[in-house]
Amino acid sequence: MRKIHFIAIGGSAMHNLAIALRLKGFIVSGSDDEIYEPSRSRLKDHGLLPEKTGWDTSKVDIETDAVIVGMHAKEDNPELKKAQELGIEVFSYPEFIYRETKGKCRVVIGGSHGKTSITSMILHVMQYNNIGVDYMVGAQLEGFDCMVKLTQENNIAILEGDEYLSSPTDRRPKFHLYKPDIAVISGIAWDHINVFPTFSNYVEQFAIFCSKIEPDGTLIYFEGDNEVQNIAEKSRADIKKVPYGTHDHFIEQGTTCLKTDVGDLPIAIFGEHNLQNLNCAKLVCKELGISEDQFYVAISSFKGASKRLELVKETKESLMFKDFAHSPSKLKATTSALKNQFPDRELIACMELHTFSSLNSEFLSQYRGAMGNADRAMIYYDPNVIAHKKLKPISKEEVADAFATSNVEVYTESNSIVSELRKLTWRGRNLLMMSSGNFNGVDFSKLADELL
Repeated sequence: MRKIHFIAIGGSAMHNLAIALRLKGFIVSGSDDEIYEPSRSRLKDHGLLPEKTGWDTSKVDIETDAVIVGMHAKEDNPELKKAQELGIEVFSYPEFIYRETKGKCRVVIGGSHGKTSITSMILHVMQYNNIGVDYMVGAQLEGFDCMVKLTQENNIAILEGDEYLSSPTDRRPKFHLYKPDIAVISGIAWDHINVFPTFSNYVEQFAIFCSKIEPDGTLIYFEGDNEVQNIAEKSRADIKKVPYGTHDHFIEQGTTCLKTDVGDLPIAIFGEHNLQNLNCAKLVCKELGISEDQFYVAISSFKGASKRLELVKETKESLMFKDFAHSPSKLKATTSALKNQFPDRELIACMELHTFSSLNSEFLSQYRGAMGNADRAMIYYDPNVIAHKKLKPISKEEVADAFATSNVEVYTESNSIVSELRKLTWRGRNLLMMSSGNFNGVDFSKLADELL
């Protein structure tokens, strides 16, 4: 198989896979009806940016060995239809990843939250110790050019296991297709309400994931989550089960230190959730033959994954962070982390309701108390996005009632939040911006320079 065509090449995962296959020596083409940054620039740098937007059936012909179709494409996509008519093999993204890693030890990181951070930590430790691995991760990491790597020679594949659907024609969650030798479940908090309409239906996907573990494989799971604990207890008898909790630590003058057998170790990341992720990564690395000493030396230089409690700007008396957080559990964990790390500073936390689930009136009640740890919580949503997603309109009052804490203010214009932030003096205050979007175009770096 040498010639691969990507339908919806502009996706965050798809463009990375396209680049990885180009680097591996495949002939790669692709198309999409919209390509945004950073995908556009990265595809252009590798000579893969389509000459024009839109679908082009001439790119799919009898010389095409396989087509990889992204979730952004529709079931009636003309390129997909032509590939099917020509009898060309069609893969979803996860199907192709599994095909390319079939003979390797596959580590699959699953869970509603923490997947990217745990995967990033493992990759950092492996790179630090000069151990070559294949990988697939959902965020740009420092020191890594492409977020997918597929080789002939590496024996280990580290895969972030997303529970969202595989493709328009394959409605299975992605992580059901990877068949891990080592599996992780970091926690379960209802998400993707458009696909999994009930919590029990969502939980079931993780039980199915667990059932896909290879014979005599290993499950590493967070013991502080009752749903995860229940799945682990009911899993097959041949699976090795390894629970984890929060790594022992203390906080001193705004720095988190790990308590280890070789002494106290200062680290760059913080927050209880990150300390759980770190403990999980340590156990995965142990299964892969990394000693505790090797792990700790490496992890001390880990600065975090992109947009996961990422520092935007720091002064002596103030900090600004951005985070991808959008689900209730993530909001709670991220605001708690910052407040606990800097208890003497006022925390101003801004959050954008942006995803299908977060803007759904039936899901809003899940946010109860999620921003309670912030001194001031500013919630923003755009009514136009709700209309675009064809959801029932929600009011500011509904949003405020759903969060159910007196510190919450609700905005429908991002400029209004920015105006409020400009009124504040920032000595002794920290700012946290949380969204899977960008607050309708706010440049966080420029905002930080202006405010702090």
